[in-house]
Amino acid sequence: MPGHPDSLPSSRAYWLLKSEPDVFGYADLERQASEPWNGVRNYQARNFLRAMQPGDLCLYYHSQAQPSGVAGVACVLTSAVPDNLQFDESSAYHDPKSTPDNPRWSMVEVAAVAALPRFLSLDDLRKLPELSSMRLLQKGTRLSVMPVTADEFRVIVTAGGLDADSL
Repeated sequence: MPGHPDSLPSSRAYWLLKSEPDVFGYADLERQASEPWNGVRNYQARNFLRAMQPGDLCLYYHSQAQPSGVAGVACVLTSAVPDNLQFDESSAYHDPKSTPDNPRWSMVEVAAVAALPRFLSLDDLRKLPELSSMRLLQKGTRLSVMPVTADEFRVIVTAGGLDADSL
């Protein structure tokens, strides 16, 4: 039934990606055809990147901003591949212990789907009772990549002014 969480594709997973808007915000992603989601240097977040599949949808979250919050929706275009920055000695994300034969870090390619007509701040998210157990809202959660449930995804994009079933 439209509007019910079960109407979202069951084969699709949902994620939240954090980026600082002054470094690479949602508007920057909209200007690109696609962009590698690289530079992640946390093993749990890396494992989430490795679990992503083409077609999965992501909430694009502006972190370290005033206010922080969800700005749009992105789509995963590729399965995980070795992060190109880990081998680049001039990059802040270079990892000298990582080798092409044994890469430590992964990335996926993402593209913009739709900006939220209504930006949802962290305070807005906290006011939605359906999100009370959302990982993002738990104390001590600092991951830049994390899963969200289909229900959480639907609640957020709907509150932000988009039709979840049309994404």
